[in-house]
Amino acid sequence: MTISPVAATPAGSPGIARRPRGLVVMGSTHFGDLFDASRLARLRTLADIRGPLPGARFDAPGAAAELAAAEILVTGWGSPPLTEQVLAAAPNLRAVFYAGGSVKHHVHASGWERGLIVTSAATANATPVAEFALATILLEGKRTRQYVEGYRIHRDGDDRWRRAIAPTVNLGGTVGIVGLSRVGRRLAELLRPFDFEVLAADPTTDAPQAAALGVELVPLDDLLRRSDIVSLHAPELPETRGLIDRRRLGLLRDDAVLVNTARGALVDTDALVDACRHGRIRAVLDVTEPEPLPASSPLYDLPAVQLTPHIAGAMHGETHRLADSTLDDLERYAAGLPLHWAVDAAGLDLLA
Repeated sequence: MTISPVAATPAGSPGIARRPRGLVVMGSTHFGDLFDASRLARLRTLADIRGPLPGARFDAPGAAAELAAAEILVTGWGSPPLTEQVLAAAPNLRAVFYAGGSVKHHVHASGWERGLIVTSAATANATPVAEFALATILLEGKRTRQYVEGYRIHRDGDDRWRRAIAPTVNLGGTVGIVGLSRVGRRLAELLRPFDFEVLAADPTTDAPQAAALGVELVPLDDLLRRSDIVSLHAPELPETRGLIDRRRLGLLRDDAVLVNTARGALVDTDALVDACRHGRIRAVLDVTEPEPLPASSPLYDLPAVQLTPHIAGAMHGETHRLADSTLDDLERYAAGLPLHWAVDAAGLDLLA
């Protein structure tokens, strides 16, 4: 894991709350979703927030002057990255509270080098992604989309078309989880009440850890051969780009389903198009490479492919989990207590 309790270092005695001076910079839509009236009031209680709320850019009028005095930043989706120049303009900055997922590309290396505390709401965001994956697995295991489409087309009462649809797998089928990340682990937990065999492939996890999650740890190729539904939850790293390539897609059994809510670059898009073109396998893609897809992409038109526009993560009211996670750590910081969701810089290379 790359998120772990890390001691906060603000001045003052532990347990004595104070209001650090801060600045909020993120997209206005994300800010509006995160902070309803009660959460906004809590934010103002915990920190002395200055400047525009939210600021759209660190160099915006009002925000630039406040950046120089800020001890904390609250950022999130829609926030510009904390570049070397931004950090140089914030000499008093001690902590960044990111109300979003991965901070891998959010904070310049100079921030980590100077010992900034950086928190992430990635664990809170894992819940809706895992829920989306679970819902997709159950619907695909029931072959729901094929029945929806067949029922729409065949309106004459003749149900012979149903015979061409593969048998359901929600009882006794096999689900493969590629990557026991925060999302992968949460999905494993959510799958426990259902009647699946669950496999997992993850080079950073050992068999006892997998067994504690109720899954069998296997090599990736074995997982692909054995699974009816494969759900991807690995980070995008140099060694995972194109992880599901033409050879590995060929290992999937006929009528298998590939679900990707992780990163589009994990899958060889051209090879996936070829595998899905004749309906040998199906794919449910919430992420693609590139993203968004160009209008000419054949993925839009393949009946065996279902596309959603990166909606698995927290949306609308679901983002309140992210706000609560961020505010909880801000409260602990202000009180001089260890933080729950501080990011360990040593583990950045393993983040998505």
